[in-house]
Amino acid sequence: MKILRAADHKRMPWKNGGGETVEIAVSPDDAGLPGFDWRVSMATVAADGPFSIFPGIDRTLAILDGNGMVLDIEGRTPVLLTTASDPLAFPADIPVTAKLQDGAITDLNVMTRRDGIPHGLVRIEIAGCKTVPLTSSTCLLLCHRGTLSFRRDDETVALAAGDALLIENAGESVLEIDGEAECYLISIAAR
Repeated sequence: MKILRAADHKRMPWKNGGGETVEIAVSPDDAGLPGFDWRVSMATVAADGPFSIFPGIDRTLAILDGNGMVLDIEGRTPVLLTTASDPLAFPADIPVTAKLQDGAITDLNVMTRRDGIPHGLVRIEIAGCKTVPLTSSTCLLLCHRGTLSFRRDDETVALAAGDALLIENAGESVLEIDGEAECYLISIAAR
């Protein structure tokens, strides 16, 4: 297990130069945009425009803050994503254009290589004690709002908003969490 504090997340420009991304985690460590196997990041979208194209990549997007945006994904009916929407999965190598509903939004973006690294993204509400099943080899729990704690090696560890917990070799285990928080659980299968 590794704690990824919000203050340590890496800031970098979008591939298309249209904004800035806050990279939470990437594999392999320090991989650049063309070389990652998987990547979890947040971005503020402040203007309408196209998404960056990532050949051979699958993407899932969730809206963290703001009034939402309409995604026009080639070959699909446009869809409105809001903070209440389920995360939306789509290929990252086809044209996608975003149109903001009413002001800037912040999104959570999970990307993995299509050739053997599937992923999942779910929102989890924590209100008191909760057991969270970890079903993939790599799991990342992002605390979006509130605070939570968990026990590790007889030590209690706390996560605040923006902090994340990266668990490698999780394989069919559980995480006991306590707190009041809105979180996102990213599951990434091994290649």
